Amino acid sequence: MARQKELKLYRNIGIIAHIDAGKTTTTERVLYYTGRKHQIVDVHDTKDGKGSTTTDYMEQERKRGITIQSAAVSTEWKGFQINVIDTPGHVDFTIEVNRSLRVLDGAVVVFDGVAGVEPQTETNWRLADQYNVPRMCYVNKMDRIGANFGHCVKGIRERLGANALLCQIPLGSNDEFVGMADLVAGVGYIWASHDKDSTWETVPLEDLRARLNFASTADNDWIDQLPKLRQDMLETALAMDDDAFERLLESGEFDPAMLKQCIRKGTVSGKLVPVFCGSSYRNKGVQQLLDGVIDYLPYPGENGGISMVDADGKVIGEQEVRDDAPARALAFKVINDQFGTLTFCRIYSGVIKKGDTLLNVTRGKKERVGRIVEVQANATKDIDEVRAGDICAFVSMKDTETGDSLSDPAHPVLLERMRFPDPVISVSVEPKNRNDIDKMSTALYKMAKADPSLRLEVDKETGETVLKGMGELHLEITVDRMRTELGVEAVMGKPKVSFREAFGGPIELVYTHKKQSGGSGQFAEVKMIFEPAEPGTGIEFSDEIVGGRIPREYIPAVEHAIRTESRKGQVAGYEVVDFKARLIDGKFHDVDSSALAFEIAGKGAFREAHRGSRPKLLEPIMGVEVVTEAEFLGDIIGDVNRRRGTVSEQGQKGPQSFVQGQVPLSEMFGYINFLRSATRGRGTFTMEFDNYAEVPANLVEKLMEKEAK
Repeated sequence: MARQKELKLYRNIGIIAHIDAGKTTTTERVLYYTGRKHQIVDVHDTKDGKGSTTTDYMEQERKRGITIQSAAVSTEWKGFQINVIDTPGHVDFTIEVNRSLRVLDGAVVVFDGVAGVEPQTETNWRLADQYNVPRMCYVNKMDRIGANFGHCVKGIRERLGANALLCQIPLGSNDEFVGMADLVAGVGYIWASHDKDSTWETVPLEDLRARLNFASTADNDWIDQLPKLRQDMLETALAMDDDAFERLLESGEFDPAMLKQCIRKGTVSGKLVPVFCGSSYRNKGVQQLLDGVIDYLPYPGENGGISMVDADGKVIGEQEVRDDAPARALAFKVINDQFGTLTFCRIYSGVIKKGDTLLNVTRGKKERVGRIVEVQANATKDIDEVRAGDICAFVSMKDTETGDSLSDPAHPVLLERMRFPDPVISVSVEPKNRNDIDKMSTALYKMAKADPSLRLEVDKETGETVLKGMGELHLEITVDRMRTELGVEAVMGKPKVSFREAFGGPIELVYTHKKQSGGSGQFAEVKMIFEPAEPGTGIEFSDEIVGGRIPREYIPAVEHAIRTESRKGQVAGYEVVDFKARLIDGKFHDVDSSALAFEIAGKGAFREAHRGSRPKLLEPIMGVEVVTEAEFLGDIIGDVNRRRGTVSEQGQKGPQSFVQGQVPLSEMFGYINFLRSATRGRGTFTMEFDNYAEVPANLVEKLMEKEAK
């Protein structure tokens, strides 16, 4: 079957932002105005559990009024196919944004017009930079008290380092927000009402001053500056094309079609970030935002394909997005429920049909494509084939996990994977009913397989099942989802911190392993230097043996031993990170030496060296931001200091004040209870992992006692 719609008519976009900026509300309006649904459900109407927005359909999402997992929906606008992924804004679910951005061609970053640039927006922006995703900005909630478009744009430029191109300017704010001035089209749009089906009037820019007069001086200033703002926009955009820019400078004229081409060129290349505005809740600006998505965000492959890598992750080429190439796809999300497995994939090249066999190149296993479905949030529609540029889901794949590459078996290639953060918090999990232990283990395995930011371990000493994740909410929701989706009830223990250990300083030692008990013995001697390395560098093993002092075939056994033994340090049994191990000399015996003997010597050398280096205990430090009224700031700052934290910045966000700082994770459990009490329920906070830092020596014992309880 031939392609139904040419590639240039596709847009794969994500909607990303900080929590409560209005992503899901915007997605609901997108689906309504594109005719995909005929009724709008607002997020605040779902907490009674009776209704749900299209993309927040899980019970946990409805109850909390937040997005927990990214949801995909497809719709059409003016003949273009738009695949939208609505992503979470809460820091505990950054993994969802990470894997969505990996497979999207463009993103709409939504900002709260009052709060401006918030911490999770910065995290998401860095992820989009990492994956080279072109984006446009949408300043939402211009109808709220305290909305400040200028403050938001300043944050986009200064805190995100973006070359923001103002394509729209708000007309009014708060209760007086009536529409926006479109600097590209040279007109203003004034809405008749807040109704979802309200029409708008198109007014030339030069007539807006006579039509509108606001109570706020700042709102009137925007209208007075329109001629200058438009000229700035023209110069910035047309600078993308030398001929168009020269024509503008010489005659003041420009071609409107060329202007849009220049903005598109700048956006796709990442040199420009178009800025739009509106109020999704008040139904203003969403149609113009959709026009912007079509005009400025890239179609699949316009910004390049995906990197092909070797087994070590080194780039060896690029797979272009085209139909006439071997089938290649990247699995970016797996959902398990009682009905089976859905594996979400982005097709990068070729055509995949129902009944085809694909090779999972990552795991070396073949998978048969039984069913292919187009996903509408929690609903699916069977389709017969998918092509380059499509996002779909395969049903009941057995061995494919997040980040795996699927390929035509005759042309196997690994595609670049996502990079996932390490979990920082853990809880013990046990079934409510002791007879359900096998069911709980299966359910936990399914949850961990679907979410790469979860880790599952069994504590060898206590026999407890330990679940590790990105935060308290992340773990709490995982256990709750096991109940609602897989029918398994479990009880969570007290959260524990994922500490790390490090070498205190460089140390050199000789370790000899000698065993003689009749017959052939065991002998191995290694001389090694262990040195602390820079944070985040991991473990580096260096083979510096010369003159055959240790046969080459035994050296991998020493490296394996050190990497294995580093999982349990000498301070409190936590993983040892960021060190360099240098094997500089050794001895062997022709008869008694073996790989096993050198592995035992490597383990012994590591244990002795770590113990003798004055080892350090490291704890995760969290970046924390608290937003509240100014009157409560003193109490907040005093409490941060009491929790061994430091304050790095404080200031205003619209009418509210904020404090940013770094606090050890071990001091942050139950913080929400303090915050509610200290701010009379008006304060909010966000927290994300920042770095690992040394625990002060006088606190090590106290912290370990606390963790053991």
